[in-house]
Amino acid sequence: MNLDYSAVPQMPDGRSAAEHIAAIEATSRAVRVPMGNGGRMMWHVWGEGSGKPILLLFHGGSGSWIHWIRNVQPLAQHFTIYAADLPGLGDSDPPDDVRDVWSVTRCVKTAMDGLLPPGEPFAITGFSFGGMVAGHIATLFAERISRIVMVGAGGLKATRKPGPKLRKLLPEMPPEILATEARRNLEILMLHDPAKVDGVAIYMQILNTTRAKTRSRDMGQAFKLSEVLPRVKTPLSGIWGEFDSTTYPHIQERIDLFQALQPEFRMNLIPEAGHWVAYEAAEAFNKKLLEVLKP
Repeated sequence: MNLDYSAVPQMPDGRSAAEHIAAIEATSRAVRVPMGNGGRMMWHVWGEGSGKPILLLFHGGSGSWIHWIRNVQPLAQHFTIYAADLPGLGDSDPPDDVRDVWSVTRCVKTAMDGLLPPGEPFAITGFSFGGMVAGHIATLFAERISRIVMVGAGGLKATRKPGPKLRKLLPEMPPEILATEARRNLEILMLHDPAKVDGVAIYMQILNTTRAKTRSRDMGQAFKLSEVLPRVKTPLSGIWGEFDSTTYPHIQERIDLFQALQPEFRMNLIPEAGHWVAYEAAEAFNKKLLEVLKP
């Protein structure tokens, strides 16, 4: 697929967004792991062999590890980071059924079995669709997962305020239209402050959404996280942006939903941030995540 990124804004230092992403990626070990259906799942690992506790990062719908680009290096000072490209997204091959969360989950489970050090405990942080997948994975690794941190988790049966429809990004669009529509989608769904929509965010949105095969939105609209949550025994915590477009102004409904199942559940709100809180308010997010995961 040939995509024209020429209208994507450059970094303040003159580099392209692609060059910035490649520089962060180069500090990891990229590994493609068999996932049991003939395909392979891409992971990026930071701090391998450091002996630090293991933290898995599951990105959002139509995303990739790039959703964590402002988090992986700071978090790797404290954890061994395994950032997934979930099946059918990023550089990972698709699951057998791109509309079935269990098909996705089975592929992730097989890849984790082949990738992670045997028997070692780990935590998971799941953003949006990644939170939904983390909830399902928890039913298969209950004895090893120390905590799951849900970040703007999708698939909850809770009120969502209607908003403008996103527009599909097509490779044949002229570069200016492609960048403009990507920015619009980011402003609607991902970031609260339009001024925070930069070249990296726009590049990521174009790259990830045009190659996405897994239909994560279908699973979210079917409330698949709410369906599995009663079976999850792993301790859960939440980090949400204050103005998350998928939640605001109905955050208390989510809190009540989680606390009905786990009374010790705590929701942590990051002020003035939207759905993609780990990017928009990265410093505050990283600090809060470290607090939540502190033993």
